[in-house]
Amino acid sequence: MGSELRIYTAGHSSLSGLARLRLHLQELFHYRELVRQLVLRDLKARYKNSILGFLWSLLNPLGTMIVFTVVFNVLLKQWNFPDYPVFLLSALLPWNFLVGALTSGTASVLANAPLVRKVYFPREVLPIAAVLAHGVNFWLSLVPLFALAAAMGRPFTPWIIVFLPVLFLLEVALALGLSFFLCALNVFYRDVQMILEVATLAWFFATPIFWPIHVLENRWVTILGVRFNTWVWLNRLNPMASLAAAYRDILYWGVPVGLDFLARTAVTCLAILAVGYWFFLRLSPRFGEEL
Repeated sequence: MGSELRIYTAGHSSLSGLARLRLHLQELFHYRELVRQLVLRDLKARYKNSILGFLWSLLNPLGTMIVFTVVFNVLLKQWNFPDYPVFLLSALLPWNFLVGALTSGTASVLANAPLVRKVYFPREVLPIAAVLAHGVNFWLSLVPLFALAAAMGRPFTPWIIVFLPVLFLLEVALALGLSFFLCALNVFYRDVQMILEVATLAWFFATPIFWPIHVLENRWVTILGVRFNTWVWLNRLNPMASLAAAYRDILYWGVPVGLDFLARTAVTCLAILAVGYWFFLRLSPRFGEEL
């Protein structure tokens, strides 16, 4: 079907954008088994020759949680939240998923350069598989969070069942959109991965992970003589801030996510996915010659 689609689209350059998109999605669905195999390959490669294997999906976030809890809740005593480890993990796990997905997704095409040069398949399969592999790790990492929450007596509400899959899909859309854009750019400019490391570090501190987002309410800054509400603009410009707060609402506070808040976040994530995929499709025909 891949070769048939290439011939068809080459002979129908007048196809509308929506028609081309539909054909790309049909081809991508045809290669769904390849996506599954690549996800399994990534998961196996990540824990190859590791004694604990998939247990690292559980131990890594717990180790990070212990460090941050000691620093911010014991030594500095910045915020006196009850059950601070649950408070921290409820936003840290989604953040780890995003950063891991972006790191692997950005490198996915370059890491599979021999395959890209020799075999035809939809190139978007590579970042999709990278993101989904980290999505599997995210669900595994929720096990210690739920166990810790139960041990500390945090409420397990129905809102988790209702909203957790929705938030996960929105974060997948965000991670895919950014991965499409960055991995396409990375093929032509190899500095992208280096810049990403610095950018994610800055992004981490601008996201309410170890601190509560409400501390910024009614906090104003002045830039070039114009006053900005920090809390409002952080939510508008940082979709991960909105997602982290939403995860924390259901996993720590046990309250539903506001539908208007969720709708705005969904629009942002889907817009990033659409722009990233469009950018990837524009550059992907040149990957073979560049690699």
